[in-house]
Order: sequence, then structure tokens, then C-alpha cells
Amino acid sequence: MESGPVRGGNAVTEQPAPENPEGDEPIKQRKNGLYPAVSDELAASMKSGWADTELRDLRPVAQAAETARRRADLSARFPGERLVIPAGNLKTRSNDTEYSFRASTEYVYLTGDQTQDGVLVLEPAGAEGHEATLYLLPRSNRENGEFWLDGMGELWVGRRHSLSEAERLYGVPCADVRELADALREATGPVRAVRGHDAGIEAALTDKVTAERDEELRVFVSEQRLVKDAFEIAELQKAVDSTVRGFEDVVKVLDKAEATSERYIEGTFFLRARVEGNDIGYGSICAAGPHATTLHWVRNDGPVRSGELLLLDAGVETHTLYTADVTRTLPINGTYTELQRKIYDAVYEAQEAGIAAVKPGAKYRDFHDAAQRVLAEKLVEWGLVEGPVERVLELGLQRRWTLHGTGHMLGLDVHDCAVARTETYVDGVLEPGMVLTVEPGLYFQADDTTVPEEYRGIGVRIEDDILVTEDGNRNLSAGLPRTSADVEAWMAGLKG
Repeated sequence: MESGPVRGGNAVTEQPAPENPEGDEPIKQRKNGLYPAVSDELAASMKSGWADTELRDLRPVAQAAETARRRADLSARFPGERLVIPAGNLKTRSNDTEYSFRASTEYVYLTGDQTQDGVLVLEPAGAEGHEATLYLLPRSNRENGEFWLDGMGELWVGRRHSLSEAERLYGVPCADVRELADALREATGPVRAVRGHDAGIEAALTDKVTAERDEELRVFVSEQRLVKDAFEIAELQKAVDSTVRGFEDVVKVLDKAEATSERYIEGTFFLRARVEGNDIGYGSICAAGPHATTLHWVRNDGPVRSGELLLLDAGVETHTLYTADVTRTLPINGTYTELQRKIYDAVYEAQEAGIAAVKPGAKYRDFHDAAQRVLAEKLVEWGLVEGPVERVLELGLQRRWTLHGTGHMLGLDVHDCAVARTETYVDGVLEPGMVLTVEPGLYFQADDTTVPEEYRGIGVRIEDDILVTEDGNRNLSAGLPRTSADVEAWMAGLKG
């Protein structure tokens, strides 16, 4: 990484930096930089000789019609109130390096934009609802040297869209976000904001908002996402299809993972996610052997051994930030042992029962209850817990080995709609367009002395992404085999 300028706020040299002719703060340069000053001649040279690169043939983003409808629904819910939805800012990883930016889900859902520091503002417009404005950073200033001296200038981090380009892309009037905080401080009337993403915007609104009112805004946007539109369903299918190819990639290199570690599996899937999508949608769980009994094993630093199982829970995130969430538990050498197959087939049977319960008009909890009943029956049958099954379910005794809920909503977040009200989510009713995971599992910890020794260290989960349709459901991830026999045949074919 080249050494150069940094964003304003870090240590600077004592040498003079170029002044902004518009009166802003001087561009701050890195302490201990090799170029402590800029000559007048160099500054003059950098101002000229640049071609016009304005993009004039841009088309609206694919979801522009959907984002407009979503904003209209939001406007109708909060008439007469100013609504502020930030994208968020970069977060420091260490010193002057940042984590990759991921815009807030609420902002992306309502705009289609993914730009750091962006803010969507809906201004009350009387009987007409609201007027939306997207506040963004304009292109880097070439007069004051920002574009090449500032750490976030275009020559350091890449070209930004101009405000006029952004207007064409997102179908919303755009303005300079650097002027927004002052405007919000002077604003009057009721305001609501999505919190937790932009401290500067929150500070400007500190005397105008309340936590309760802001939470109502966040909850509403979360509940908007419970039912997916056609664009979202297509993006989720795209994410799943890439994820299927990522699982195929992993099976083809299991021999290399055996020679190294779970990291090889993690890196293999990540390559597919970055080539076909934006990123992984969440930290990949590449859990071999007893690590499969840890629900969110993301260290991925353990050995991969023939004869054991690999629990791979991973999802590709599309360029529009919709993520898949799929799990398969694979025999590393391609063949399940008798006990592994018995446990796997039990989880498959539970998943089948859960998927069958996903249909419009069903209670959200139905698929969870159906899957848990099957697992409880198996545990009683195997003599691991004392029946009858109704007693086991009433007391939740199966949870020692099932641990988690059987699924969750899926979308822009892997655990989508997370702040929706309980009565509209887990106590709600399924509707066409909802997308959820069905993912039962059995986990026998390595130190669990209540089960026979041969069970210990075995973890199995099977997870698919299910769309509720008008007449039932569709398994978006049906491209991956699920039965133990089909998994073995699939793996054999890939290893060739």
C-alpha cells in the first residue's frame, strides 16, 4: 500500500498545505510523508490538463422503480415528518486503514445506492407527501487539490459519481452532503432518523429526535422488507446460484484443504463470492470435524480430515447486496459412515417436514415446530432423551442437541427484518413473497457425556432458502443435492 495523504482529522505536517479557495479547511497531509509541501508550480500543474469525464449516458439502476415505491410507502406512513436515513461512514480497522464499506441496509433498500457518507432525506411536502433528496459527496475538487492530496480523493480511492450522474442513476435529486449537517441543525418540525450509522448526522439532530420515534422508523423499514418484490426475489436467486457454484468449487479442492486447513475452504468460496458478487454475505462457516458442533464457527483454522464431516454454511452477496444462506454437511472423503448417515438422514427428514410447512397462510412458527418434532422423535428413538415426544417438546429437552431456531427471514441482511415486531415476524403469518431459511440441525458436542462416545463431535445442519409462493413454496437452493445418497453421488461426480 502506498504511503500518502489521509482523511482530515489525523496528524498533519507543519508544512503549509494548499488552501481551498472556497474557504474550507486546508487539505491535511500525512505526518512523516515524504513530500512535506506542494510547490505553487506543482499545484498549478495539477489543476489543468484533465479531460471531461462526465458520464452522460447512464441509465437508472435496475431497482429504481422499486425504490421509488418503497419511499412512497415510507412517506405515507410518516406524513409531515422529516425522515433521515444515512448510509454510514467508513470504520477504522487499524490506524489509517479502514474496513471495506457496506452501506446500511435501510439506505440501500430505499435508494439502491451504496455510497459511503450518503444520506437520504425525505422532506415533508404538504398534501403531496415528501420530497426526497439524496445527499452525497460530489466529485473530488480539482481546484483545491483534494482529488490528489486528500486520502479520500479520486486519485487515491477512485472516481465518485457526480451529483448529476447520481440523479440519473437513482431517480432522486442530489445535493452536497457536506452541507447537510448545518441544514439539519437549523431544521424545524418533527424529525425521525435511522440511528447507528452516521455520528455526525446524529449529532446535528440530537435535540430534534427521540429514541422511541427513531425506533419506529427503523421497525417500519424492517417490516417493509418482510415481503420481497420481483426484483429482490431475482437477486436472491442470483445469490443462491452463485452460492451453489461456490459449494461445487469447495468439493473439488477438498484434497487441498486436507493438506492445509479449513482456511482453504474459506478462501475457495470467497473467490467465487468476489468474482460473481460483491462479497460473502456473512462470515463463512467452514467447520470440519468437531468444529461443526459450534454454530458460528468462523475461525476456520482447524484441520480437515478424511472420515469426518464438513459443515459448510456460506452465502454469496450480490452486487446489489442481497445474500444467500445455504448449508450442507459433507463427508470429507465422499462417503458417510453408518452413524453419520443416520444423523444426517434424521436432519434431512426434519428439514423435509419444515419445508412442507412453508406455505401462504401458515403460521411462521409452523416450519420450526414441524422440524423440531421430527428431531425430538429421533432423539427419543435413539434413547438419548426420555420420552414421550410431547414431554420432550413441552420442556424443550431436544434443544440440548438442536440448539437454534429452524430458520429466519433472508434478504439484504442474512438475518433480514431483524427489528420487525414479534407479532409481524415470528408470531405472524407467511405471505407470498417472503423468503426464509429452513435449517434444522443436530449437534453432539465433543464433551457431551450424555450421548454414546461415537456421537460426540458430530454436527449436521442442512439449510435451504425457501420462497413462499401463491400455492406453496419454491426451494431457491434446490440446485444443491440434499439426500445423503444424492450428496455422495454429487461429490463423486465433481471429484471425477
